Amino acid sequence: MKHTLATGFCISLLISGGIPSIVKGQAALPSRGQVVIKEQGYVPFAVEPINYRSEDLNDPVAKLQKQLDRGEVQLAYEPGHGYLRSVLDALHVPISSQALVFSKTSFQYPKISPEHPRALYYNDDVYVGQVHDGRLLEFVSFDPMQGAIFYVMDEHRVEHPRFERSELDCVQCHVANNSTRGIPGVMLRSVYTSPSGVQAAGTPAFITGQESPLKDRFGGWYVTGNSSHETHMGNALLADNASPEQLNRASGANLPDLKAKIDTSAYLSPYSDIVAQLVLAHQTQMHNLITLTNYQARQALYADATKNRAAEGTVSDAARHQFERPAEQLVRYLFFTNEAKLEAPIKGTSGFAEEFAARGPRDSRGRSLRDFDLQTRIFKYPCSYLVYSADFDAIPAPAKEYIYHRMFEVLSGREQGPEFASLSSEDRKAILEILVATKPGLPEEWKQFASGQNEAQ
Repeated sequence: MKHTLATGFCISLLISGGIPSIVKGQAALPSRGQVVIKEQGYVPFAVEPINYRSEDLNDPVAKLQKQLDRGEVQLAYEPGHGYLRSVLDALHVPISSQALVFSKTSFQYPKISPEHPRALYYNDDVYVGQVHDGRLLEFVSFDPMQGAIFYVMDEHRVEHPRFERSELDCVQCHVANNSTRGIPGVMLRSVYTSPSGVQAAGTPAFITGQESPLKDRFGGWYVTGNSSHETHMGNALLADNASPEQLNRASGANLPDLKAKIDTSAYLSPYSDIVAQLVLAHQTQMHNLITLTNYQARQALYADATKNRAAEGTVSDAARHQFERPAEQLVRYLFFTNEAKLEAPIKGTSGFAEEFAARGPRDSRGRSLRDFDLQTRIFKYPCSYLVYSADFDAIPAPAKEYIYHRMFEVLSGREQGPEFASLSSEDRKAILEILVATKPGLPEEWKQFASGQNEAQ
């Protein structure tokens, strides 16, 4: 379990850290909603081989902006919600993913409080944040090569709304800690939140991932759903000058909706679904590990080419050492080897679980990596659905070959190390069969093994 000790306000989900430079004095209905002034300054990974400042982007927000520029898509403004609903629809982000954060987060933190939480939404590729009565929508959109790309959009009504990349200020915060593994990324935190919405002074902040026990999750977040007798930090405030052990974890458990807590008419949904938040915790760190592996592989291969350390078509030992370490971390995380066990069944309220499961590819037996367990673990088949993502596919070939080979060793049963003890033989067999049936581009050894297994039955 990771935790940090912080003062002031703590960011629960780093969606758009830092304060972008804002154009002031806009007209009532300007032609374009530009809010970020392009500044020069140091941005990590801006040089070869990453070129993070490149405008050659293929993330969901960049693609949507190109559609807006061509007039193929228009965004509708809705009183009370601005462009949010239309943006979510255009980016295929389900409203059921809504998570409400009442700890003071983002550069718009003065507007955030337990009475007016910040709303977050996500799908496999993009995260969207809206602050109640805020000035800007906030976005993290994952590009296959560059990882997390940060955008904002003016919340005011304009003739031509547009997404503006906010690279300088956001990236400074998003790589300034170990929580994103040193690359532009995203993370979750659970904090002891005072009645004003700030992190209680002198209390720890827990970095939330799939390894976090439920009792340390959701601090500063609203949570709806049923966790049976298992308690968490969601929905609860720590009284001023109180110590962490005085937080009443049981007081906010098992809420069907948030109508007794806030004015839900100000939001697209009355829920802040517990299942959506469990998936979010897995996905954020999985995204970071994919990006880290991509960056390390590209840097290692670039160093090889620059220093002529390897013959053409080969990879030096130094390069392999550089990218195989994060690749191994990715494999272990992908198989949920460090997942905290659920001590009681979990049930959501927003319909997120049903919508999420319906989006996955299925094999001939109807099985999908998006199927939930929610009894003792999150998923029925513990292998990350992000293996289907464009981000995963964009990992450079030598690193991806290593990942595929390690995955095959695990799923075939040849790898029986203690790190993978949580995977039963039934789990391994089912995951391998699902992937062979649904994942394009698998190495031939996978297909031959699966075919041999089927013939032996």
